Amino acid sequence: MAKKVDSNVYRFERKYLIKNVSLNEVKQATLFNPKGFVPVFHPRTINNIYFDTLGLRDYFDNVEGDQNRIKVRIRWYGELYGYKKKPVLEFKVKNGLMGYKDSYRLAPFTLDRSFTRETFLEVLKNSDLPQHVLDALSSLHPMLLNRYDRIYYLSLDKKFRITIDSNLTFHKISFLQPISLEKYLERDSVIMEMKYSREDDIEARNISTHFPFLLTKSSKYVRGVDSLYFRTD
Repeated sequence: MAKKVDSNVYRFERKYLIKNVSLNEVKQATLFNPKGFVPVFHPRTINNIYFDTLGLRDYFDNVEGDQNRIKVRIRWYGELYGYKKKPVLEFKVKNGLMGYKDSYRLAPFTLDRSFTRETFLEVLKNSDLPQHVLDALSSLHPMLLNRYDRIYYLSLDKKFRITIDSNLTFHKISFLQPISLEKYLERDSVIMEMKYSREDDIEARNISTHFPFLLTKSSKYVRGVDSLYFRTD
């Protein structure tokens, strides 16, 4: 999606894929960090439908570690099925560890077993999207639906935000088979992300030294595709 972007909109993201550690322990590690993090917002359940080419171009760009990569998704909060009043289309663009989100409000729609390409095209028609966005979507198909619970923390100086995601669930989805009953649940994984402005990267490294977790690459889209399409066990 060709678009000139001000470099100031980019922010850093540090991700931690935490295995076999309880959610409560991860929360305590966040609260005890000397930087001073406090809970903000209300915990929410996040749902995403990820889109990709049939050849999984964006998946392989992420797996192969391309410097510039993108993920396209529709996001909403709350229940998985039913009427979606405020869905948002997001282009998550990454350049190394930095990234930004280009977001567009979509027309409401209902997600159920009858969600088809015609349903999706009707949503786009009613959403008043720029032409470059419609062009970018023209070759994409729904590939993965994921869902997880998220809690939020903010540093006392408001420069650093931490999110903690748990109960990750992945479903296959396509225009031919709207939502597959086949799903994969990651019961032993918690994903923590710290997000901040590029000028605060040095301080972020210091904050990270106080977490007993290893910095990792952890794309939920990649993990979901691996789990549902490429698992061999």
